[in-house]
Amino acid sequence: MPGALPGGAPVPADGTLPETAARGLGERPFGVYVHVPFCTTRCGYCDFNTYTATELGGTTAVSVGSYPGLAIAEIGFARKVLAGDARRADVPVRTVFFGGGTPTLMPPAAFGHILRAIDTEFGLAPGAEVTTEANPESVNQATLAELRAQGVTRVSFGMQSAVPAVLAVLDRVHQPGRPARCVTWAREAGFSHVSLDLIYGTPGETDADWRRSLEAAVAAGPDHISAYALTVEPGTRLAARVRRGELPAPDDDVLAERYLVADEMLTAAGLGWYEISNWAAGGSSRCAHNMLYWTGGDWWGIGPGAHSHVGGTRWWNVRHPAAYGTRILAGLSPGQAREILGDTERQLERVMLLIRLADGCPVEVLSPAGRANAAVAVAEGLARADAHAAGRIVLTRRGRLLADTVTRTLTELRVSPSARRSSRARRTARRGSPRRCRG
Repeated sequence: MPGALPGGAPVPADGTLPETAARGLGERPFGVYVHVPFCTTRCGYCDFNTYTATELGGTTAVSVGSYPGLAIAEIGFARKVLAGDARRADVPVRTVFFGGGTPTLMPPAAFGHILRAIDTEFGLAPGAEVTTEANPESVNQATLAELRAQGVTRVSFGMQSAVPAVLAVLDRVHQPGRPARCVTWAREAGFSHVSLDLIYGTPGETDADWRRSLEAAVAAGPDHISAYALTVEPGTRLAARVRRGELPAPDDDVLAERYLVADEMLTAAGLGWYEISNWAAGGSSRCAHNMLYWTGGDWWGIGPGAHSHVGGTRWWNVRHPAAYGTRILAGLSPGQAREILGDTERQLERVMLLIRLADGCPVEVLSPAGRANAAVAVAEGLARADAHAAGRIVLTRRGRLLADTVTRTLTELRVSPSARRSSRARRTARRGSPRRCRG
């Protein structure tokens, strides 16, 4: 099954967390991820936990119409787990992220209902960032205005490419000029922060195609652009086509060159990198929700297949909407399994995530051997000498291409199964991924 995860320990039916998870709760940034598992069509490269009407086959009572009620019920369940008998959790929500799937298949009013439930059960912090992903074909001028009125503050459109032939290989259905129109409509609706997602390395894409996509994305005027290397995931239609020899597999050298081109062009356009795959016009344009993940915050993932993390305990919900709905309606935890991270695993993840950021990783969090290896990374041109002198490890452009290698040398560890689960968990919940899907 695409995107399947290794099993962990069972999640208690009442969702109770280990005592260690509650320590510091509310002191660390806290966010809510809402996974909306529905798409009109499935893109050939996508292995995310999403479902079309055909795939659901009409056998489940969970639909776009009934899903918001289930999500609201899980929000109430989350409050009980984190706050016990208290009527409201003293854990203000700083960020909310609607991902999918295609969240904008839900009517705008559904976003408002879910946000009001979060505010009632937890409290939305003043100035909270509320992001939704959107397929350009799933919104128009009116719906974007309604989303803004319902409290959504940031929107991220899945552009992927400006070249029709490339979009066709990816099974994307939107017209090439549609994302630019969506950016204009979002600005007119009052969105201060608008992002576009791009994918590079699609079979058949040329250097000129990639530059054309970057130029079109910049010209649209977003204040944030994400660019991810295409990954051929097992079990997808794209993987089957590559296996049959219909399409070539992405070439690592080509992917590296495309990344360098992206960084050069986006930097020249005034968008600075702040995470390996993300560029923003300034600090306020960075995705605060993703920064929460990358800097060790807590979050509760709502919905089928969503992942959560609180105080070193990570769990993931059952994947199928029908199973999710059954558990929620029964008042049971929708969690499928969980794992409690040890000190070594948490340290590895901290370094692995911080090293991806332009702010870098503090040298002080490394072991003595890791600090020595940090100096080697500087000598080899993988990390900046000036930042190292100031007590941080910040990757150079070349170092960004070899981030996994640098992480291993800094931690002196092989990437463990737990860390690989963490990587997929963050990717599935729309954070810090080498590749993203906007269904």
